[in-house]
Amino acid sequence: MRKDFIFNIKSEIFDENYHPSDNTRLTTNFANLARGESRQENLRNTLRMIDNRFNNLAHWDNPHGDRYSVELEIISVEMSVEDGAGKVFPLIEILKPNINDKKTGERIDGIVGNNFSSYVRDYDFSVLLPEYNNNQATFKTPDNFGDLHGKLFKHFVKSSAYKERFKKPPVICISASSSKTYHQTENHHPILGVEYRQSEFSPTDEYFEKMGMQVRYFMPRNSVAPLAFYFVGDLLGDYSNLELIGTISTMETFQRIYRPEIYNANSAAGRFYQPSLKNKDFSLTQIVYDREERSQLAVKQGKYTEEHFIKPYKNMLDQWSANYAH
Repeated sequence: MRKDFIFNIKSEIFDENYHPSDNTRLTTNFANLARGESRQENLRNTLRMIDNRFNNLAHWDNPHGDRYSVELEIISVEMSVEDGAGKVFPLIEILKPNINDKKTGERIDGIVGNNFSSYVRDYDFSVLLPEYNNNQATFKTPDNFGDLHGKLFKHFVKSSAYKERFKKPPVICISASSSKTYHQTENHHPILGVEYRQSEFSPTDEYFEKMGMQVRYFMPRNSVAPLAFYFVGDLLGDYSNLELIGTISTMETFQRIYRPEIYNANSAAGRFYQPSLKNKDFSLTQIVYDREERSQLAVKQGKYTEEHFIKPYKNMLDQWSANYAH
């Protein structure tokens, strides 16, 4: 009998009392904020920034700028093998905003996705890629780089577990690549803002393409740099204004904390723009974040994935990936 994967979805509220669980990837950005002496102040300030940004963008019928509040849900996806030994592997963690309209009392689902973290991606970028390039004269990616991860992600999004829990496909929002130059277009969306395009795909774009996702770059109103939006389907047509604002307010806030050189810069991107972490003209938030620790943990967790998932299940994963129907 052919073995298949079973997905189990767990959720936890991300608020000022949040503590990362034992199964949480410590490189997950929100987990990084929730450790150390400043953890509660970090979390409180982050959530306040998200609410303020949401109300700034959802300004209609909102004269005092306090109509909406955003509640974040951490979605953890575990995977087990059908007819296997019952072992469970933590596959993916993503965020889902829930929007509370204090005027009407309505609770509105946001878009699942946002921040995206994955043990298998840690393995690909922090273990497999450096090892592959050890003997290369120029930096390259293997031909099948990201294939397994992409198929696992697509399998999850198509699964009954996903469809029973979420009404719409995910949107993942991350930083634009500092290795590429973006140019401003004439396209302007009322919520997403001005669209930017780049001349060629980045390795991250190609990685997400294997996950079945396209990318578009937009700089929302009052932002200083474009964000990368990875999506399935129609980014502009499939989601409501408030759903899009939930994603923007959440991820722009995290990027202002993680990459202040880009997203908290003191001047906005122009017609031609290349993000740079070497930019000195930026403001720091009042939130403590350890970027160096995060990069070290990515390697550690990539090796954990190799030891506990890639090597033990190699034959089964190779066979499943080869037979995966697109």
